[in-house]
Amino acid sequence: MSDRELSKSNSGLFIISSVAGGGKSTLISLLLKRHEDLLFSVSCTTRPPRPGDVPGHSYHFLTVDDFKSRIDRDEFIEWAEVHGNYYGTSKLFIENAIQSGHAILMDIDVQGAKIVKGKLPTATTIFILPPSEEIWIDRLRSRATDSQEVIERRIRNGKVELSQSDWFDYQIVNDNLETAYGDLEKIVYSEK
Repeated sequence: MSDRELSKSNSGLFIISSVAGGGKSTLISLLLKRHEDLLFSVSCTTRPPRPGDVPGHSYHFLTVDDFKSRIDRDEFIEWAEVHGNYYGTSKLFIENAIQSGHAILMDIDVQGAKIVKGKLPTATTIFILPPSEEIWIDRLRSRATDSQEVIERRIRNGKVELSQSDWFDYQIVNDNLETAYGDLEKIVYSEK
């Protein structure tokens, strides 16, 4: 399927973005556990696995050389270098899921969301907002999965992403997990 054919499809694709520590992964996990009809697009990355990451489930972990080879072969619907690592989404996975009529959830950043929406205008974009900037920064610092330098970079980048949240079709404030989950579920099943 060419990029042109993809852009004309009624995709059933849901792009979910947030700042690091905004809660999108938790919300997506809940949605996938409760709705087996949804597929999750597992991104590829060159970042090292974190404790608890499961290869093929959390991410497809690739070397930088392998990732760059896949870029050269045009195997990603979107890719970017973020926080010093490469991230990308398999074009073949998206094509196959769309052709089979599945609804797909993507967990990607603002930059990737804009690229995919440009290629698939029928995709639905959803931004998960933290309750406040202060709470979000506290969440990031308390995760203890990154160095102080990485956390500060995520805060700087997150402030830019927050300023772009109005671009998304929907915004959900994640101040109460069940309420935010209910809002996400309603959006997915009303748009699907």
